[in-house]
Amino acid sequence: MDFPDCASVRRANRTAFRLREREFNSSSNLDDTTLLLLLEEWSLTPSGTNTKMFLISPVVCLVAGVLIIPTILFVIFSRFKIRQETRYMLLGNALLSDLIYLLFYTLSAALNAARLHLPKEACVLLLFLLAVAYCGGLFTAVAIVLDTYIAVLFPLRYIAILPPSRTKKVLVLLWMYSAAFPGIFFLVLWTTHSFVPCVLEMCSVPVILILTLNRTDAVKLCFWLSTTVIILCLSVIFCCYAILYFKTKHSGIWGSICSRASVTFVMHNTVLFFYFFPLLALFVESFLCINVFIRLQTGILVSLTVCNVLMILPKVLFPFLYGLRYREISASLKSIVRRKQLRPVSPAPPSS
Repeated sequence: MDFPDCASVRRANRTAFRLREREFNSSSNLDDTTLLLLLEEWSLTPSGTNTKMFLISPVVCLVAGVLIIPTILFVIFSRFKIRQETRYMLLGNALLSDLIYLLFYTLSAALNAARLHLPKEACVLLLFLLAVAYCGGLFTAVAIVLDTYIAVLFPLRYIAILPPSRTKKVLVLLWMYSAAFPGIFFLVLWTTHSFVPCVLEMCSVPVILILTLNRTDAVKLCFWLSTTVIILCLSVIFCCYAILYFKTKHSGIWGSICSRASVTFVMHNTVLFFYFFPLLALFVESFLCINVFIRLQTGILVSLTVCNVLMILPKVLFPFLYGLRYREISASLKSIVRRKQLRPVSPAPPSS
């Protein structure tokens, strides 16, 4: 498929764009030239220029994540007893996925804000790594819920069901599925020529999501399959927590709203809400944009808000709301801080 080069698109007349925009508002089947003109006009308008403000959230979250996530990972992997427990291995895997996602997404947002164009292959690789990291965190969150379900309902058989050796195999499978799921999606995009060169040069995840989903039926099928996977994950989580509640409601652990079980339950659901709600919002917004219920610029602004704010927040909230609640991890961190504070200071040499 032949695409017009980016330089010729940048010299396109604004009148042509207005005609194309009216076409977008009346049809969801856009050709390549239409998409490129829409993208170019988006990047030239003041609203597109002011989107640099959306870089603030990824940068702030990256700084906070870099300060806390490596510290928790160090505690997990430096303590033999801790790293042999399933819940801590799953926690470490989730934190590692979140840190990778924060690094690559902030890099993508910074390059886009600076208007630095990447080669097509580099952009595709960056998008693939982002998808793998996000799927890794998502699937690990589901695995954490299943681990909690088994630990509460089968405490005597828990070690036999999930020994450390089996947990390591589960982690390998999680990463394999995390790579295979987006790999299929990217393969469909590549074989159906749904990657537009100028869109890849921009390498903005929100823009690519909006413009790519207006392409072929195969891409729309992948979109609905992704939505189905997310709904299945949510269904598994909801069923596990519902069964846990009804099985344990007479045990007395839910007696007080401030009990550890109640607070842990609220923390779990808060983290999972922040993980899944942005995805559902993004799918709804993409569906509305595909069916031309909202304008293109409105769709991209909503996508920027979801991708740069709502999808980034759980990555930095997870270690604070979830990781630091483990007694072993918090105690290890306190001992590290206390050891540094008690480190003896060598006396100054006497003045002559």
